[in-house]
Amino acid sequence: MYEEARCAMVGIFERLALRSYCSSALVGGSMADRSKAYEDTIKTLNTLQSNAATIEKIRATRDQNCHQNIPDMISMTGRVGVTVDDIDDLRVIHVSGTKGKGSTCAFVESILRSLGYRTGFYSSPHLVEVRERIRINGRPLSCTDFTRYFWHNYGLLDASKSEHGGAMPTYFRFLTIMAFHVFIQEKVDVAIIEVGIGGQYDCTNIVRFLFFYRNPIVCGVTSLGIDHTGMLGDTLDKIAWHKAGIFKPNVPAVSVHQPKDGMEVLKDRAKEISCPLFLAPNLDAYDWKSRCVELGIPGVHQQLNASLALQLCHFWIKDHKLGIVDRQKFYRDWRGGGDGDGGSVVKGRCLTVSAAMAAGLHKCVWPARSQKLSGPGITYYLDGAHTAESLQLCADWFNVETSKEAKSTSGNPFVRVLLFNMTGDRKPESLLRCLLSCHFDCAIFCPNILNRSKENSDLMNLTVTEKSQTQRCEENRRIWFQLHSEYSQTNASSLNVSRSLHPFQDHKKFNGSLNLDKSDDPFILSSNRETSLMPIFAFNTILESLFFVSRGQDPRIKVPSDLGISTPPPCLQVAHHAQVLCVGSLHLVGGILSILDPTVCES
Repeated sequence: MYEEARCAMVGIFERLALRSYCSSALVGGSMADRSKAYEDTIKTLNTLQSNAATIEKIRATRDQNCHQNIPDMISMTGRVGVTVDDIDDLRVIHVSGTKGKGSTCAFVESILRSLGYRTGFYSSPHLVEVRERIRINGRPLSCTDFTRYFWHNYGLLDASKSEHGGAMPTYFRFLTIMAFHVFIQEKVDVAIIEVGIGGQYDCTNIVRFLFFYRNPIVCGVTSLGIDHTGMLGDTLDKIAWHKAGIFKPNVPAVSVHQPKDGMEVLKDRAKEISCPLFLAPNLDAYDWKSRCVELGIPGVHQQLNASLALQLCHFWIKDHKLGIVDRQKFYRDWRGGGDGDGGSVVKGRCLTVSAAMAAGLHKCVWPARSQKLSGPGITYYLDGAHTAESLQLCADWFNVETSKEAKSTSGNPFVRVLLFNMTGDRKPESLLRCLLSCHFDCAIFCPNILNRSKENSDLMNLTVTEKSQTQRCEENRRIWFQLHSEYSQTNASSLNVSRSLHPFQDHKKFNGSLNLDKSDDPFILSSNRETSLMPIFAFNTILESLFFVSRGQDPRIKVPSDLGISTPPPCLQVAHHAQVLCVGSLHLVGGILSILDPTVCES
């Protein structure tokens, strides 16, 4: 007991010293000092990540403890001096859903900023730097501001934990608390809050405890799908129940078109909560005043998110101009004289889109969604899609875009490469099957580990072990082998065999690859041109995978000279141009962007 108390005291003094150092570095330190202060801040933040064993315990008891999430959140915000009354002054737009939450929120933020409002935007996960999650007027917090706000909140929580059974918030909960604190201090006009997972018990749903007639101003639900089944359930109706948990009495909610099972649950919950429910119309139904519809985030599916964003902005703007007394009348009028007690869904109005709103849609930037980056002899197609529906849309986009690009190669050989990883409790079969239609020549699998040195604290993930990540990588590789073998046998006539080149015959020289079992499952699927020609590889890190697929020609990708990655297979060696689809995980794509475009955080 004495030793435990002594270690605890040492820990307290170490954290106080670190906080003091970081604070002084911000005031009078050099750029190097400020950079180190930020790095130390992120390392301290990472201590709030739950380890893999703790995560499993939480999952096992989630149903028993989930009802405590919001009360715990209220307690912890109070410990940093933020009350529900303070949060009540934030005019919140709250968005849940499975696909498109981030894109919808990004559209909302860009539109309202274009109209002159001061915006706060909280999203997750981050791609390159954790400070991306908290934005003021579209810009991530600077390293200096992030460090300053972090130590203010962390210091208060750490100092008060002994009075609360030693409780400190988890990583996501802490960042949510910090986001609310930042938005209050920065005096934003609007706080756009993206739900983390689910909605009902998500810690962002602290706004549910505020005055129903003031906050949130409006809620949105993006496209529903099957994801996070271990937490939300394995059917669409169970998932929809959680997503609708952000609905509030007398607060309008807007949804995009949903599958029947999902929409029925949204309607039932709206009736139960007395929440007016609206359906966002198609984007082409709006009055654009003869302007061309141009969205800053590419992809046909973004039209759904853009329409939802326009509806959310319209409700927020109208409410911003109305007094509380006039609010109910406005929603009754909007519903065409309905009583506003929920239970039915009403089509949202086809609005006239102003020049400023159109500009907001056009100027919106949200990386890792249908994004392309070019390099020497290579084009990277980046998309964070990680559900079956999203991956199918991604595959369609990739096929269209690569076909366009191939026509410009003047007959020179090109190669299509898959770079894939997935996380969580998702089923690799259902995801990988969506990508078979892309007719890849080569497939690469790697975990979400940036490099062997693990120097980037922003991208550290302590919730999963390195062993479990490499095991998942191996599982993905094996399943792709099986799926592609079956697909190539039953669809031989549809495969573009003339574009395929000879397979790589000596896979054993790949020292940079994982230690895979080659006795019964070789890298090379087949040497038969009529069945399967695909070389399949697995690497330990993102950096090694990129070096391999770029054939060492991209100056942005630097690996140690002694790494021992051997020559790529002929399909990569001979090709004039490589088209690489990087997909399956936002964390994977974020790691890739940290190497290829590290300043993307500032977009």
